Amino acid sequence: MDLTGGFTLDHSSPVVPPPVAPSPGAPSPGSSSGAAPLRTGGSGPRVSVPEARGPVASEVGRARRAPQGGTGGGGGRGRLRARPAVTELRLSAFAGHRSAVHALGPVTLFAGPSGSGKSTTLRAYEALARLGAGDPLGEVFPDAADCVPERARPDAQGRRGFRIGCTVDGPEGPVHLDLAIQAEPRLRIVGERLTGRGRTLLATALRDPGRSTVQAEWHTAGTTPVTRAPLPDDLLGTALLPLRVAGKTPGQLEVLAAAEQVVIGLRSAFACDPRPERMRAPVLPGEGRLRRGCGNLAEVLHRTRTDCPRRHLRLAAVAGAGCAGPVTGLGIQELPDGTVRAVLERGGRPATPLGRLGDGELRYLALALTLLTGPGVLAMDRLAEVPDAMQSLTILTDGLDRGLDGRQVGELLGLATGIAADGHIRVAGTVGERSAAEARRTPGVTVVDLSA
Repeated sequence: MDLTGGFTLDHSSPVVPPPVAPSPGAPSPGSSSGAAPLRTGGSGPRVSVPEARGPVASEVGRARRAPQGGTGGGGGRGRLRARPAVTELRLSAFAGHRSAVHALGPVTLFAGPSGSGKSTTLRAYEALARLGAGDPLGEVFPDAADCVPERARPDAQGRRGFRIGCTVDGPEGPVHLDLAIQAEPRLRIVGERLTGRGRTLLATALRDPGRSTVQAEWHTAGTTPVTRAPLPDDLLGTALLPLRVAGKTPGQLEVLAAAEQVVIGLRSAFACDPRPERMRAPVLPGEGRLRRGCGNLAEVLHRTRTDCPRRHLRLAAVAGAGCAGPVTGLGIQELPDGTVRAVLERGGRPATPLGRLGDGELRYLALALTLLTGPGVLAMDRLAEVPDAMQSLTILTDGLDRGLDGRQVGELLGLATGIAADGHIRVAGTVGERSAAEARRTPGVTVVDLSA
């Protein structure tokens, strides 16, 4: 079946609907809002996605100013609605996944035997998050051919690809984003559809394979029902809409609100993959933002001890629950060469440098620190126009239980569900079958069994 004029899969229906018929008086491509021209494909630096400035940003601003009851009627429910979050992941045709739809709760763990697709499921989420942050397609999918389903047949032009999507809930209700990505013979987004409240708000399709653009159409209403313009085929069109949509008509405001909700929900993600081998050596003090591999754990603890004493004390208590021996605190030692190292304080006993801890203990500490902090302490793309307190940060961790014993897994799950209860932190991760059993017994954890 032909998919958006681009490539063939042996199953599924087109992601992007046929283009809306031309309307009299429609503006010429690129003339919708007087925005500066966009880069049209090819390699180059990452595009800076504009900060939220439309209806969703206004909603968040009202939420921050509102009293404890929320953003108007509805109490706490209204306050939570001001935090866009990804609540569904769709892998229509991605690697080994076919027609897979996964609901995401505050804490969602994917389980199943080796080869069931746990890691690729999380990879699809991270890919959408990176596209929402403005990363070029080639950087997000450097090995795109591996994402094509094995049974995908090329069309007459030798084109194959994959399809992924998500739903982001927030002030605008559920907004759906679906992508058709061509992997061969050239990587490009050949179809994108943004829908909300039963209306297609943005649709793109590849019309000329010789160009590095797709034809985009978005809802305008008013005297011009639809606006058309070319967009780059290597960037997420939804993230570029604030550059093109003026926000003058009710239709344009609707498009802006939906696009901003999706971008905020996707960008509020941090992939955490603690690497114990990188966490043992002392490090130089810096800005104190935890990196993906957590190799600068000591540097971040050096910062939290000074800037976030309450969180630091809580982390020390969590460390005592997951590390061997008594733990009375998390200390920092400044070494003569200017570096710092973190230690477990043992009361009247000598302190234990973190470099002497086991791999499981180090991973446990790094994951606990990630759960207890926020965007300001994590090395992630922050949304400057949206207060940290109003963002629902999603932590992505592949192999959450890797190297951990049952006690440590139980402590982390309890910490995650407790923190997620207020709506500020969400977790999406993968676990092995043994840890999945523990997760199923933990209230507040959603376990998705991929072996079913």
